Amino acid sequence: MIGKLKGIVDSTGEDWVVVDVGGVGYHVTCSRRTLQNLAAPGGAVTLSIETKVSDDAIRLIGFETDNERDWFRLLLGVQGVGTRVALGVLGTLAPDDLARAIALDDKKAISAAPGVGAKVAARIAAELKDKAPEGASLAAVLDGQVNGAAAPVSPAPMRDAVSALVNLGYPQAQATGAVSAAAKTLEGAASTEQLIRQGLKELAR
Repeated sequence: MIGKLKGIVDSTGEDWVVVDVGGVGYHVTCSRRTLQNLAAPGGAVTLSIETKVSDDAIRLIGFETDNERDWFRLLLGVQGVGTRVALGVLGTLAPDDLARAIALDDKKAISAAPGVGAKVAARIAAELKDKAPEGASLAAVLDGQVNGAAAPVSPAPMRDAVSALVNLGYPQAQATGAVSAAAKTLEGAASTEQLIRQGLKELAR
């Protein structure tokens, strides 16, 4: 199984790139966003690879990072999401943007991807809410709210509030979404205690 390709961009198409690795050309299917970020033909490229094996073909799916590939795998676990739809989502939303949309239950942002209707967007938000964000994605969700006009709240109380809700037994993704929603509701400088109280109200809905 191929997990990574490092070589030279040979040629590209609407949804693929041929990567020349030591004189062997590998045809790799990619999302629109990944293709847009590739070097021009002749430039160096490194792609994380997901190998899809079927009865009649072996297909290589390429991603800029391992994180993006992990999101692809998560998306494929959602009912009604296949390779084309998963790549459409990742071609529209960067991993941190997708994490933010899921944490905030922003089905409109998810449904902006081609091939994703309201029902599929709702399933993605619901089925992945306990699986993301993690690590840097958590910071992206909180920082997105802190830096946005809708929630001018200091990041420290928000992170402390998320930590408190996690300690109470709530999954990190749910806690992040609840605190972010609480920050929007409070619309101003809020203490950790206020965010926790409002976050619990959001979780009880």
